[in-house]
Amino acid sequence: MHQLNQEQTSDSVLAPASAGYYIALRVGFAFPLEELNALPRAWVDHYTQNRFMLHDPVIRWIYANTGATRWSALDLPDPMRVLEQAQVFGLRYGAAVACYDGNREGQRSFGTFVRGDREFTDAEIEKFQHYVERLHRAKAPPTNLTKAEIEALSMVKRGMRLKQIAYELGVTEGAIKQRLKNAKTKLNAQTSAQAAAMASEFGLI
Repeated sequence: MHQLNQEQTSDSVLAPASAGYYIALRVGFAFPLEELNALPRAWVDHYTQNRFMLHDPVIRWIYANTGATRWSALDLPDPMRVLEQAQVFGLRYGAAVACYDGNREGQRSFGTFVRGDREFTDAEIEKFQHYVERLHRAKAPPTNLTKAEIEALSMVKRGMRLKQIAYELGVTEGAIKQRLKNAKTKLNAQTSAQAAAMASEFGLI
């Protein structure tokens, strides 16, 4: 029931972005921990093929600011005419939000939301901002992983098998299984390999 309510809330918040949206969560030096891309496929292909990200004024604003703004309020150079070309794909009016909580990993989350018929209202933009901030907090690394659990995950990341890890640490395989099970639960991961990858992305190992 809780999940259904959460989905309904998401649909309600994102509904004004009738032409699409893109949300990137916990972006580190390279890739986001998770991304939600509901932009038109034709625009995504055009954007990627032309390598617009390096020149996109919206992205430049996102990495230099926190808060929210309308595309029309951006006072940044757009030498590749990214925003002008976006209009051809029905992306005429946009809003961008960015949040950063000072985490030591330097990860920020952001979203850009678009529609073709009118500017977003202040209330709509505020809801976008709160939504991205909530997702950013939800994707924060757990603080309750023990040193032993992190150690086991580090060894999994290095490709070591259960028996090898147990031998290296001088404990039973059962003890290692339990550590990895605890770590998976805390990270909400399905497998030990996924847990190790998430821990690495969070900067824990």
